[in-house]
Amino acid sequence: MNAVEIIKKKRDGKSLTPEEINFLITGLTKKEIPDYQITAFLMANFIKGMNKKETAALTEAMLYSGKVVDLSVIPGAKIDKHSTGGVGDKTSLMIAPIVAAAGVNVPMISGRGLGHTGGTLDKLESIPGFTTQLTLKQYIAMIKKHGLALIGQTKEIAPADKKIYSLRDVTGTVESIPMITASIMSKKLAEGADGFVFDVKTGSGAFMSKLTDAKTLAESLVNTGKRFKKKSIAFITDMNQPLGNYIGNWLEVYESVLVLKGEYVYGLSELVELLSAAMIMLGKKAKTIDEGKVLVRELIRSGKAYDKFKEIVAAQKGDVTYLEKPEKYPKSKFVEEVTAQQTGYLKSVDNYEIGMASLQCGAGRMRAEDKIDPKAGLIFYPNIGDRIKKNQVVAKIFTDNKNAIPLVKERIINALKISSPKTSAPKLIKAIIE
Repeated sequence: MNAVEIIKKKRDGKSLTPEEINFLITGLTKKEIPDYQITAFLMANFIKGMNKKETAALTEAMLYSGKVVDLSVIPGAKIDKHSTGGVGDKTSLMIAPIVAAAGVNVPMISGRGLGHTGGTLDKLESIPGFTTQLTLKQYIAMIKKHGLALIGQTKEIAPADKKIYSLRDVTGTVESIPMITASIMSKKLAEGADGFVFDVKTGSGAFMSKLTDAKTLAESLVNTGKRFKKKSIAFITDMNQPLGNYIGNWLEVYESVLVLKGEYVYGLSELVELLSAAMIMLGKKAKTIDEGKVLVRELIRSGKAYDKFKEIVAAQKGDVTYLEKPEKYPKSKFVEEVTAQQTGYLKSVDNYEIGMASLQCGAGRMRAEDKIDPKAGLIFYPNIGDRIKKNQVVAKIFTDNKNAIPLVKERIINALKISSPKTSAPKLIKAIIE
């Protein structure tokens, strides 16, 4: 085999064998095949697509490019959750401790913010002292002791994925469902989980803005999971408005604590309950999702879920006193209100613009080398379908960058569409893929 022949074969729309795909990925990992040939392979894949067998083969090759964690020494089920990302999507911060408190092990390897969407690692690291950089030995020990670990991708986990993603990011080949699937699943399979719950976002604040694309990705993730004999279920959920009211790293930790302590937040509380219940069901601590929901409510009511969150924060060197006394947290230099320009009903939100507004406050990265301000972000108050009065406060801005405030305000105001007739709230759960 040689790289040129394989690239030409895919360029011409033919299916590749697992051996051919493995040859390229192994060559990349061992630095025997140059980046420009891998880039040509990625572009050929992007244009011609990959079938289910090719997607599984690419996932497997990327998976075994590094270490695969063996969690068989830990008794009980190990179930993880993955979200494709959105604005205000902080569900992992609540789901992981809820499910662990239910007796299901949660081996969670998460990512950082990407574009207008936030990242679980950045949110966790906004808690002073919290470390997400654990060795695989520490990762296993954490799960064994606490039933939970919240870490970032290590150098040993799917190194081919890290290299391929960096190439896709600069060559216009990111939006490929087979390659997105292989990227997600190679990391998830390497972490040692027995099953997965996928939250695939769709709408203006999601990477998959079209429902049809979200369904295709959800089916691809579930099918790939099953090919590796992993229990998998996917929910396609709405991302046409922020999830919850708080957007920004520490702000989202704060709202997560409110939910874990029993406060109801529209949309966010429902989704946390559903995804947690699905994980508990896959972990065999409930027979059905509805039964799992009952358990989730009890774990929140009793305080066990919040206690588990504090336990894991302390175990990963985070300062728990900031969770217990959030008023101690550093404050932004500037806090500005955004008011509605007219009276009516909130018809729609350009959620991408809300995400970008938060990013410009300092809550995300415009460039890879940018430093995040953990306290920066927004509180966004209305939901689609709500009646809004002129001059009503619709958002609050938190930033240290005074120069960003006018543009952030403009983005938020322009993102809102207000109409006279009342608009129905969007359906939170669009579809379930089993």
